[in-house]
Amino acid sequence: MDEHRGNSTGLELKHLRCLVAIVDTGSFTDAALELGISQAAVSRNLLALEKILGVRLLHRTSRTVAPTTAGVQVLARARPLLAGADDLVTEATTGHSRLHIGHAWSAFGRHTNEFQRRWHEDHPEIELRLIRHNSSTGGLAEGLCDLAVIRAPLDLKAWSHALVGHEHRYVALASDDPWARRRSIRLGEVSTRTLALDRRTGTTTLNLWPEGERPAVEYIHDIDDWLAAIASGRCVGVTPRGTAAQYRRDGITYRPLRDAEPVPIHLIWRRQDPHPATHAAVALAIDLYRETGKPRHSHE
Repeated sequence: MDEHRGNSTGLELKHLRCLVAIVDTGSFTDAALELGISQAAVSRNLLALEKILGVRLLHRTSRTVAPTTAGVQVLARARPLLAGADDLVTEATTGHSRLHIGHAWSAFGRHTNEFQRRWHEDHPEIELRLIRHNSSTGGLAEGLCDLAVIRAPLDLKAWSHALVGHEHRYVALASDDPWARRRSIRLGEVSTRTLALDRRTGTTTLNLWPEGERPAVEYIHDIDDWLAAIASGRCVGVTPRGTAAQYRRDGITYRPLRDAEPVPIHLIWRRQDPHPATHAAVALAIDLYRETGKPRHSHE
């Protein structure tokens, strides 16, 4: 394919849409269903794109599909291009003048205000509304939003989705707790305390600790219960940085948690009839997390 490298002749949006659909759905079959075309057409469009670009874009096995390094780079460019094309359609249609983004605890954390500001500047014709809903899908399964920000462990197979970034974990504790005077807390130390835990929408599970070294647990129902349990001093909490940025409260202090893997941040949306501004929202979120976060991994 090297003789075709760098030749953009014949590049069409349908080629990029097929690549994005394959990665978002995880298979050629589901991509065909999402796009309303045959599986053969999906394969032809991908092969045409690889021929035009002169690179292989996907690793394919009998069970999985994942983007190559070149594929990740192409996806990062494809989404804004598709978003621009979608904007043209959105401007000429009605019924998509609002974009609802749901979340269970925090939206885009410290990036939330900047996301809202840039969205208003770039898409003044589409009103952005952030909705907090205490469910595992942030209100998407309940039909309350067009996209949802997901941090908690969730089986993503039922949804189209994109990994937009990562957030480091923090320990939340009462401000008069002795740990509040420290710069950071080690993961192993938390096992000596009682942990406030939300089984339905929280990002923390006991699997962070080895068996036999797990903390005592007080189960709570939502962010308000979680904050109250921690402020009282009877519990500590473990949470992504997004919570620390969005829920600052008198009586509660957040400290970085050492030795713990960061939390992946996904945007999810319905495969059928997605909002026309979906790609634009995903692209903006990726840009914000890329500007300040760790290097982004490939989708799925």
